[in-house]
Amino acid sequence: MAARRLAEPDAGPATGTGIVRPPRRPTGWCAPGPPLPAPPYRPELWPRAGEDLCYLAGDWRILQRLDGHRWSLDDLVTAWFAATQAHAALPARIADLGCGIGAVLLLLAWCFHGARCVGMEAQAVSVGLARRSLGWNGVENRCEIRRGDLRDPLAFPEGATFDLVTGTPPYLRPGTATAPRSQQRAASHLTFRGGIEEYSLAAARIMRPHARFVACAGAAEASRVTEAAERAGLRIERRLDVIPREGKRPLFAVYAMAHASEVGASRGEPPLVVRDRERRRTDAFRRLRETMGMPP
Repeated sequence: MAARRLAEPDAGPATGTGIVRPPRRPTGWCAPGPPLPAPPYRPELWPRAGEDLCYLAGDWRILQRLDGHRWSLDDLVTAWFAATQAHAALPARIADLGCGIGAVLLLLAWCFHGARCVGMEAQAVSVGLARRSLGWNGVENRCEIRRGDLRDPLAFPEGATFDLVTGTPPYLRPGTATAPRSQQRAASHLTFRGGIEEYSLAAARIMRPHARFVACAGAAEASRVTEAAERAGLRIERRLDVIPREGKRPLFAVYAMAHASEVGASRGEPPLVVRDRERRRTDAFRRLRETMGMPP
């Protein structure tokens, strides 16, 4: 089915000029998770020119720029890995550092229906998209997006009150790669405002005792992540390598960290292979998608 473009204002609330993506679901599949409220009658929440509205988890959706940063595999796996960190109790407060358009934040809000979630993002265009996605999914009462720099100690005045902190920091230092033309995309790839080092320091400031920090990094940057964690007073508890296709090398890794005094021996997980040699989704990746409310 082709993407449907929003109608003119006489069609009701759909007064934007962006694209509403149709669902791609098997017949009879019912979306799990918290129900989505009726489509909002707030025109500002609908996709505008150059934007689309895509399905994310269950019936929840996310707004994105067609020519900008879009949610991807590292967001999905980071959110899923973070959701597995809930031990004795479900997280009551979640923070996502450098939240971008809000994909990880929304996925975790979908997983933990009672959690209060705060995202921190510096780029105005991403903040605007993320806030409108919160409005579309009806979670503005328990989720918020703050515009600010995660390196600022005053960005989270509530202090060490979060049970779960996440981050998908950019991997590449300026000058080591060609920056995308889109400033929004460039900031998600290059460490203009810091990488895993700054994210780890920011996370350590706001983690309550026994909290976890879950972040991703390039597969070749294990030593860099270890050093960043130690500098922040954290220690790696678990590591998951992500292999895009059977027979290939890992593309990135996801780490779970805690305060150093709370972690014993670090352990590695069996790698997650996304697709087999015939490019079909593996059983492990299918289960991950199912856990995160996505159709088979």
